[in-house]
Amino acid sequence: MPTRVLILSASVGSGHKAAAAAIEQAFRRYPEFEVINQDALLHTSRIYQVAATDAYFALVKENPWSVGWLYDYNDEPFKNERGLSHVLNMLNGQPLVKLIEDYHPEIIICTHFMPAGIAAQLLLEERINSRLGIVTTDYDFQGMWLSRSFNHYFVALDEARALLASFGVEHERITVSGIPVTPLLSEPFDCEGVYKRYNLQVDRPTLLVSAGALGGGPALEIVEQIMGMKTPVQTIVVCGRNQPLRQAVTTLTAAKAEHFRVLGFTNEMPDLMRAATLFVGKPGGLSTAECMAAGLPMVVIDPIPGQEERNSDHLLENGAAIRCRDLPVLGFKIDQVLQEPGRLEGLRAGTQRLARPDAARVVIETLLNDTTSPYVFDREQRRRIIAVSRGKTEPELVAPPPPDTVILYDDETGVLLGTITPTQMKFLDTYLVEEHADDETYYLDEPTLDYLIEQHPDPELLTVLRSILRTRTHVEIRFVLP
Repeated sequence: MPTRVLILSASVGSGHKAAAAAIEQAFRRYPEFEVINQDALLHTSRIYQVAATDAYFALVKENPWSVGWLYDYNDEPFKNERGLSHVLNMLNGQPLVKLIEDYHPEIIICTHFMPAGIAAQLLLEERINSRLGIVTTDYDFQGMWLSRSFNHYFVALDEARALLASFGVEHERITVSGIPVTPLLSEPFDCEGVYKRYNLQVDRPTLLVSAGALGGGPALEIVEQIMGMKTPVQTIVVCGRNQPLRQAVTTLTAAKAEHFRVLGFTNEMPDLMRAATLFVGKPGGLSTAECMAAGLPMVVIDPIPGQEERNSDHLLENGAAIRCRDLPVLGFKIDQVLQEPGRLEGLRAGTQRLARPDAARVVIETLLNDTTSPYVFDREQRRRIIAVSRGKTEPELVAPPPPDTVILYDDETGVLLGTITPTQMKFLDTYLVEEHADDETYYLDEPTLDYLIEQHPDPELLTVLRSILRTRTHVEIRFVLP
């Protein structure tokens, strides 16, 4: 009997479903598995679907700042699994619960936090006996992804792994897999054939503009900027299923039609990405991961506050992208990249630091070899993790000095020099000169030390004073009384 695998995504944007599809495609190498790939939102109430999709996209379009606010507000771990939010998820997700229980998969792979939370609850209630793998689909790790129970986390970056480890997640349960992308990006590629099919010139840089996700206004401005560039380029504009936008771009570029290819929805993005010189568009998790796998540097435009902003930060940190904050200078910035010697090569090298075209395979093979029981965060661990996320954890306690200890510092550098007793401090008070009544420092050098030795200090004080001058010729000692 084949091993049953359930892949769960959510159609909030295209990235979660694309990652799930990439994992499903990679499973084709393993005929001993029965794989079902489901959009979890289709197994929730209609109200929940509208709230999760229509309302979200309305915010993205009309009030993108609010998306960033919501992202930050929900960045606290376990917020999706507490109080009213948890109750609503379980109530609205009852059809999804039924799907999971009826199928009873040995392995569950989630590319969205909503089904991951529901699967985790079923594990906690021992209603299913499955291995739960959670695959994040952005470069940053947002707190909503953290579930009370799981087997393994798959993240995009070492930084995300470090964050999870700071929460107390065992290193062995976190794999830096990257974001799963279509296996087509790893298949043999006929660049010359792509150029011939689209009637492109081999000696011209090729810009790939993902306009469908940008909306009409920004997309048209982007194309206008490219039309005014100094560098001779050729541009492929992909408008997706936005037919009015495709018509508008076609009309706009009619005078330079030989240098533009205006497409609708296409299944040939993997080939176009590998043939292009630069990608111009938004840094969604999947788009970004696909560009990195294709070795295609990005020109980041208008990232959505929250996850896309953070994706953009990681791209810039790794030198795999440039960001254009003001569209009127887009053409100028792309001209700089194409004309400055070594600039484009540097960006391509940056993509290699982030490229993980085999992420889907890594996810599958890791879960197949994972024989651990589901991990469960107890109440105290969850409390500590929430505190860590708020930056309120107490540092490791260091025992304070005894109450009768005088602490000595280098007044110039603040370096700790040692400690002495009040009796030893009284000895220094007796034989060293204070410049004024409120003076909190004493000058110490070799002649001064020789003078003090003549006054017969106790051996412990002498040891401290000699150690202070071991690496310096003189020092102004500041003392702090108990």
